[in-house]
Amino acid sequence: MGKKVYIVSEVSSNHSRDINRAKKFIDISKQIGCDAVKFQLFKVDKLFAPEILAKSKEHRKRKEWELPVEFLPELSSHAHSLNMAFSCTPFYLEAVKELEPFVDFYKIASYELLWDELIIECAKTGKELVLSTGMATLGEIEHAIDIYKKHSDAKLTLLHAISGYPTPIKEANVSAIKTLREAFKCDVGLSDHSVSTAVLLRAVFKYDATMIEFHLDIDGKGEEFKPGHCWLPNDIKNSIRLINEGYLADGDGIKKPAQSELADRMWRADPTDGLRPFKTIRESFK
Repeated sequence: MGKKVYIVSEVSSNHSRDINRAKKFIDISKQIGCDAVKFQLFKVDKLFAPEILAKSKEHRKRKEWELPVEFLPELSSHAHSLNMAFSCTPFYLEAVKELEPFVDFYKIASYELLWDELIIECAKTGKELVLSTGMATLGEIEHAIDIYKKHSDAKLTLLHAISGYPTPIKEANVSAIKTLREAFKCDVGLSDHSVSTAVLLRAVFKYDATMIEFHLDIDGKGEEFKPGHCWLPNDIKNSIRLINEGYLADGDGIKKPAQSELADRMWRADPTDGLRPFKTIRESFK
C-alpha cells in the first residue's frame, strides 16, 4: 500500500444521494492526503428487520441515505482517475456482486462481523478485505477470520474500532491494536470515531496502526455529522500532516551531526579552556 500508514476516508451517508457531492468527497479526500475513499451500499429494507421498520420512523427514514447503485461506476472511475483506491461496504449479500467490478477492496462493518455468509461472499471474489472489530470479542474475531481464510488467500486487515459515535477518548483503547496484531498475525489499523488527533497519533506511533479509517464530512451538512463522529477536511488534513511529519522525524537512527548543526560544531566550548568557540575560530574571527 506504499506509505507506512494507509489513510481511508469514509463518506458513509454524507453524500446526500447527490452524485456531484459524492464526487466532491473524493476530490477533497485526495486533497487532504487520503489513499482511498470508501462508501456504503445498503438498502434499509435489507439492513433492518421488518419488525423494526414497522415500528420506527427513524429507521425507515434512513432510506434517504441509500447510495444509488448506478453511482458506482462513476465514483469508482473518478477515484481511480485521481490515483486513489475505491472501496465500499456491502450490507446485503447481492451488494458484493454489485460492487465487485468497481472496488479495490471490501470493508465489512463491525455490525456485520458475525454474518458468516457476507464474509464468505466477499472472500469468494478474491479481493482484499478490511474487517472492523467494534463490539467484538477475540473469539468472535477469530471465528470471522477463520471463515474468511477458508475461502480466500487474499490479504485481510483488521481495524480496531469502538462503535460509540462519537467515542470518548478514555474509551478509545488503542492498545487493542497490539492485542489484535499479536493474536492474529496480520495488519491492524484503527477505524476512528473519536475525532481526536491525539488518538490517531497514538494509534500510529505507539501501536503501529497500518491503516487509519475516519468518517469525513465536507461542510457539516451531512446526514451523519450531527452525532459528532465525523471529521471536517481542515481538521483531518492537519492530523494527516502531523502523521506524515512524524515519519519524517524518525530519521535513520545513526547518531551523527545533522546538516543543520554543522555550522555550529566549531562554536562549542574548546576542550582546553571551556570557552566558546574553538580557538581556531577565535583567531580568525572578525
